[in-house]
Amino acid sequence: QVQLAESGGGVVQPGGSTKLSCTASGRAFNRHTMGWFRQIPGKERELIASITWSGDNTIYYADSVKGRFTISGDAAKATVYLQMNSLKPEDTAMYYCTIDPDSGGWYYWGQGTQISVSP
Repeated sequence: QVQLAESGGGVVQPGGSTKLSCTASGRAFNRHTMGWFRQIPGKERELIASITWSGDNTIYYADSVKGRFTISGDAAKATVYLQMNSLKPEDTAMYYCTIDPDSGGWYYWGQGTQISVSP
């Protein structure tokens, strides 16, 4: 059974930084993609960053976080990080880690970790 374990999160002041971590376990992964979504109450879950470990290691950022957030990780360990800088109140959301094992979709999800940006 695949499980994604997230860590990090909490309350951060505007302009501050924090880092999320996530590790997938339960099977071996190869040429997979890992990503971070976030969801604000009343809105759809939004992909904000992803990294694909195949070929050129493609990285994606949503416009809303580009230049402020950095995704990185270790493919062999199926671990992904999200460094979040210059946080804004509008970054307040539940953040979810996810993995696409074989370009077939985001099959597996973490339980989510809350980020609250407030003074």
